[in-house]
Amino acid sequence: MKKHVLALFGALLLCAQTAWAEPILKVEKLADGIFALIGPTGGRLYENYGLNANFGVIDTPDGTILIDSGASTAAARLLETEARKLTGKPVKWVINTGVQDHRWLGNGYFAAQGAEIIALKRTTVSQQKLGRAQIEALSGVLREQLQDTRPTIAERPQPGDSARLTLAGRTLEIRYFADAHFAGDVVVWLPQEKILFTGDHIYVDRMLGILPESNAETWLAAFDQAIALQPARIVPGHGRVCDVAQAQRETGDYLRFLVSGTRKFAEDMAGVDAAVGALKDAPDFRHLKNFDELHRGNINRAYLRFEAAQ
Repeated sequence: MKKHVLALFGALLLCAQTAWAEPILKVEKLADGIFALIGPTGGRLYENYGLNANFGVIDTPDGTILIDSGASTAAARLLETEARKLTGKPVKWVINTGVQDHRWLGNGYFAAQGAEIIALKRTTVSQQKLGRAQIEALSGVLREQLQDTRPTIAERPQPGDSARLTLAGRTLEIRYFADAHFAGDVVVWLPQEKILFTGDHIYVDRMLGILPESNAETWLAAFDQAIALQPARIVPGHGRVCDVAQAQRETGDYLRFLVSGTRKFAEDMAGVDAAVGALKDAPDFRHLKNFDELHRGNINRAYLRFEAAQ
C-alpha cells in the first residue's frame, strides 16, 4: 500500500513539474524572421506574469523589433529572453499597439536597456492617463513582479493617425482607425508580408471585453477598417493566429451583434435590464472562452454608452 501511495505521489509530482515547465508563450513563425508569441487566453495570473495576450518579434540585421512590452518589468524580461532565443539579438525597438497594461507597462525596462519605444501620440496620451491606476490594479496579482515597473511612454511619439517606418530594412505601418478596446489603440501592418498584428482590436477563441474605457461602436468601425487591409495572417490580441474569416466570426460579428442590439434598446430607452434579457443568450458566440463571465457585462456597458449619447 505504501509503495502505491509513493508511486502515486511521484506521478503527481511529475505531472506538476511538467505543467510548470510548459512555456507561458507559444512561438509561431509567420514568415522569415517574423514570429508571434501566443499567450494564454485566461486571466492575468502571477504564474503567467500577466502575459495573457499575444506579442510580436521581428528580426532585423540591426536588432529585434518587439511588438508590445508586457505588463511589468518581470514580464518584459521574459519577453526579452524569448525574443533573443528567436533572433539572437537584443531588442532595439518596441512598438506599442495600445493602452491596456500588457501592451506597454514593460516599456521602462526596455528603455533602460537602450531600446527605442515607438507609439502614436494619441496612444501615449491614454497611456499617461491610465498607467498608475493600471499598476495599482495589478499589484494584488503580480506582487513583486511589478517591482521597478513605471509607466514609461515613447519619448518622441509619432504624430497623426499613422506612421510608416523602415527599421533596418523592415517596413511597418502603425495605423489608428478609431478608439477600440481603449482610446488610442492601433494595429501594426507589415504590407510586404501582409501580416497584421492587431493588438486588442481582434480577439479569437475567447470573448472580448467591453470595458468602461471601450466603445463598441467605434471599435466595430476600427475592426472593419483593419480587416479591409485583407491580411494573409492575423496575430490577434488574444487567441491563436487566424485568418480574416475567423476574426470576422469571433470579433466582427460579435461587435455588430452588440452594437445593433444595444443601440435599438437605448434608442427606445427600454433600460439596460431589457437589453441584457433580450441579448444574453447569443448562441453564435457561446463557444468562446469567458462567455459566461463577460457577455452580460459587455451588453451592459455597450447599452449604457448608447443611452448616455441619447
